Amino acid sequence: MTVRENTSVVTAPAADDVVLRLEEHRVELTGHCYRMLGSVFEAEDAVQETLVRAWRGADRFEGRASLRSWLYKIATNVCLDSLSAGKRRALPMDLSPASHADAALPPTTAESQWVGPVPDSRVLPSGGDPADVVVARETVRLAFVAALQQLPPRQRAVLILREVLAWKASETAELLGGTVASVNSALQRARATLAEAGAGRPGSGPAPVMDAAQRLLLDRYVDAFERYDLDSLTSLLHEDATLSMPPYPLWLRGHEDIRAWFLGTGIGCRGSRLLPVTANGAPGFGQYRATGDGGLRPWALQVLDISGGRVAGITSFLDAERLFPLFGLPLELTGGA
Repeated sequence: MTVRENTSVVTAPAADDVVLRLEEHRVELTGHCYRMLGSVFEAEDAVQETLVRAWRGADRFEGRASLRSWLYKIATNVCLDSLSAGKRRALPMDLSPASHADAALPPTTAESQWVGPVPDSRVLPSGGDPADVVVARETVRLAFVAALQQLPPRQRAVLILREVLAWKASETAELLGGTVASVNSALQRARATLAEAGAGRPGSGPAPVMDAAQRLLLDRYVDAFERYDLDSLTSLLHEDATLSMPPYPLWLRGHEDIRAWFLGTGIGCRGSRLLPVTANGAPGFGQYRATGDGGLRPWALQVLDISGGRVAGITSFLDAERLFPLFGLPLELTGGA
């Protein structure tokens, strides 16, 4: 794998050794930038810029800090620069009260408004300390990332560096060019905002471990969805489960409205097929809708929040053209596949 500068390949003496060392950190840096930015596409661009800057400055790196810390410093500053315009991503429930199934479908909004899903493989380490893997998984969950976006960029960086990466206050202050007192103050404010934003939301609690019970729940979910048995489907949901469909700002809560939606405006989902994926440390599915001529077309990337043995939330991202290739899902699927 190579570090690219725009569309050109960067070449220099001993470049291969430098690139290999930098590439070892790509996954964790992508996770860091995703938490900061809320978009895997923006995160990967930020990581690419980070690695290019690091490659350019490799001859000036004197080892006074670890390579990992140095890269995180570059990546954090790249993200802060990107966020300087004050833009903030969200999920539908962050922006408006729940709607009802009979509400008119509103116009879609720009992709840049929404927190997007991310494949686990892009942001979660495949090995290492199991405790670190658990933290990484918990901190890329949709609810957590969406709550982070409510913080001002500097508070966001402080909370991630201190709470997710376990940096010392002095290290965080040095990276951000501030004082230990300012870092501690920012962390207190960020914690308070995050606690308020996450209270009672689907996905705000610990992610359940994939075990036999969860696998059975997912099998039942797929079976009910593909048979379009709405009674069976809603029996798998919490009473106050949510359904959202970015880029539509509308979202629903509760069995009655979710069931009525799928039998009304969402009736085109009848005959769908689901292919499993893992996204944001949670189970998900690529949903293919029937075309009416025996074919199936990509429709949505579903991410499920599971709590207490039931589905607490379904987030269906409708940007299938970009998301399906990202998750390794085919853009064509036959009815018998």
